[in-house]
Amino acid sequence: MKVLGIHSGPHFLEDSNPLATAYHDAAAVLLDDGRIIAAVEEERITRMKHCNSFPLNAIRYCLESTNTGWHQVDRVAINHSFAGSEIADTIAFLENPHRSLPPGAENHLAGLFERAFSVDLRGRFRFCHHHLAHAWSAFIPSGFDRSLVVSLDGEGDSSSGMILTAKNLSFQRLREYSIEQSLGNLYTSFIRLLGYSRFDEYKVMGLAPYGNPELLAAKFKSCYHLLPEGNYALEPLPCWLRICEEIGAVKTARRKGEPFSQLHKDLAATIQHILEEIVLHVLRDHRTMTGERNLCLAGGVAHNCTMNGKVLRSGLFENVFVQPAAHDAGGAVGAALWTYYTEQGSRRHESMSHLYYGPDIGSDEDIAAALQPWTGLIHFRKSSNIAADCAALLADDAVIAWVQGRSEFGPRALGNRSILADPRPARNKARINEMVKKREGYRPFAPSVLEEQLHFFFDVPEQCNALPFMIFVVPVREQHRGVIGAVTHVDGTARVHSVSQKDNRRYWELIREFERLTGIGMVLNTSFNNNAEPIVQSVGDAVASFLTTGLSYLAIGSFIVRRRPEMEQKRALLQLKPELPVWRKLVKQRRPANLNGHFETVFQIESVKAREFGAPATKISKEMFWLLQRADGDLSILDLLEESGFSDTEIPDKLLDEFFDLWTRRLVVLSPENAQQAKLTEEEHK
Repeated sequence: MKVLGIHSGPHFLEDSNPLATAYHDAAAVLLDDGRIIAAVEEERITRMKHCNSFPLNAIRYCLESTNTGWHQVDRVAINHSFAGSEIADTIAFLENPHRSLPPGAENHLAGLFERAFSVDLRGRFRFCHHHLAHAWSAFIPSGFDRSLVVSLDGEGDSSSGMILTAKNLSFQRLREYSIEQSLGNLYTSFIRLLGYSRFDEYKVMGLAPYGNPELLAAKFKSCYHLLPEGNYALEPLPCWLRICEEIGAVKTARRKGEPFSQLHKDLAATIQHILEEIVLHVLRDHRTMTGERNLCLAGGVAHNCTMNGKVLRSGLFENVFVQPAAHDAGGAVGAALWTYYTEQGSRRHESMSHLYYGPDIGSDEDIAAALQPWTGLIHFRKSSNIAADCAALLADDAVIAWVQGRSEFGPRALGNRSILADPRPARNKARINEMVKKREGYRPFAPSVLEEQLHFFFDVPEQCNALPFMIFVVPVREQHRGVIGAVTHVDGTARVHSVSQKDNRRYWELIREFERLTGIGMVLNTSFNNNAEPIVQSVGDAVASFLTTGLSYLAIGSFIVRRRPEMEQKRALLQLKPELPVWRKLVKQRRPANLNGHFETVFQIESVKAREFGAPATKISKEMFWLLQRADGDLSILDLLEESGFSDTEIPDKLLDEFFDLWTRRLVVLSPENAQQAKLTEEEHK
């Protein structure tokens, strides 16, 4: 039985939807008799962070990579209930009032599939309650025979959380938490005072250890109440804001990009402390009531790795499994598992040990062919031992992008789409934050450690032999904190990722080679992307990210890539072909320049999506506006400049610099000519 699971928005990527924010992190997964055989988030392919559209490209990948035809897809599972899915109809209607409101969610969803794939899937849809999907996504992959199962997030299907027990394939619902009890929404609301917004919660988690919760936590005690039997109550937001005003946090609210005061840090520590206190109360009471010794966690709140580490080391449970794709994309996995097991009733499969379910980077022949069009900007050579060569580069202080095999499903780079560095020099933290990520210097990086040395470096429960998903923050053993300074956070912890020879042999070999050279069986690992894009997927993504960051080398398949000299790159840049991403548009506006009635014309690149999914507007020069109006992916930068009257000897540096800046910020796409031809041929073939 084949089940396609999806988490989907109610519109297509190219459709304008500046107000739609209910959906995010669209994804697709394909099960074959209960086993995941393909899974990817839509953002990895469209290159729009947290993509909230119908996952057309993710679905296409799942089917084409497994040679699955629509006649072989038995069910399509959606991670929200039929009643809740009517929201999708309403959103679609509001976005396009000229279209009549469909009579039901199934008709609307069927229409999306018909438009995308010319297939009628009516009768094959299955709708799973949002939190039940999260629960199934955690319990089945855990490998536990029975467990307490907890889903906590912002909101979904009119609730913010659910507590269940699971035994074999039987789930019993114990409690649901209302939207008024939403810990996800509380955390997101709170962090706005720190200059952050939706999808920035993890940044505040990293900031929290710099603050002291004891100074403020007592003041917020009146805003939440721990109730019997694992229940709790949150006062309405005005209560929290009143306390914030009293302590001066509203008056001194941080704007994005401003420095952090100690009050900001203390506030981050306080909301983290409150979250942990409430969640541990919920877990403690339900552990007592049910007697369950195992715990499964999912939902967006379960991406709080610091909280997960506290739960792991609390002693409340013998075993803890957190779904590594705990956010809504992982709900696609849960809905598919729920559909398969409730209809098929088959025995369960082995526990999840890896997440390498995304598109493959290709064979060395494929990679070489994809690199060739970029040779005006890069050199590349084939290595006879990529692991040993890259280990030597890392030991020599290089920062390397490492791209291998199938990409990871979910938000973490686990050694197939990663940036790597030496974990020892503490300066590497600030160095990589600046040179690659263009992000706040306090943000920590994770260690990828040989699974065999997990207990040697980190203080984890004795029965815990692997932490393969980078979703627990645990203490670094005190004697090692000064040695691995680049991956040890200010509070002596690290978000650890253990690497097994079985699940990722080439990455394991790299770390083993690094250990042979340095005596340290780990490397610094962070996701391969800059702050404006999702984690890279393809060879082209990898080259673009490499060229627009300060990385030393790109290791992709068996190849090591370097940049050409700056002057050669500048000439080659002229041959790249620009175009706008499909979710951005050019806008020219006349608006008041001052109070004296003078007007100015402003040229911008705007997003057709809500501001959570990309910068809403970016000013560009008049000349750039003219060039991009004519840019369709067929003409090179040089072609466009010559059309505008420039010769190749008098091209202004400022225009080339502007192109490069817009490319770095992913406001334009730049591709080499042969890559465009290959893309066209592929589309014609389809």
